[in-house]
Amino acid sequence: MANTNADNKAKSDKKPNVFVRLIKRIGNAFKDTYAELHKVTWPSRQDLINYSVVVLVFMVFMGVVIGLFDFGASHLIRLIVGGTAA
Repeated sequence: MANTNADNKAKSDKKPNVFVRLIKRIGNAFKDTYAELHKVTWPSRQDLINYSVVVLVFMVFMGVVIGLFDFGASHLIRLIVGGTAA
C-alpha cells in the first residue's frame, strides 16, 4: 500500500498546474488573434467613407419607409375604430 502513495505523488507531479495551462491558452488565443489581424485587408480611407455614406443613406431611407408604414397603419386603425383621422 505504501507504493500507491508514491504512485499518486508521481502522477500529480506530472500534471501541469491548471492555472498555468489556462494562462497559456489565453496567451495563445491573443497570439492567434494578433496573427489573424495581420492577414486582414483593411479598406482605404476613401472606401471607408463611401461605405459609411451608403449605410447612413440606407438607414435614413429605411427610417422614412418605416415611418410612412407606421403613419399609414395608425391612420387606417383610426378609420376602422371610428376616431377622427388626423
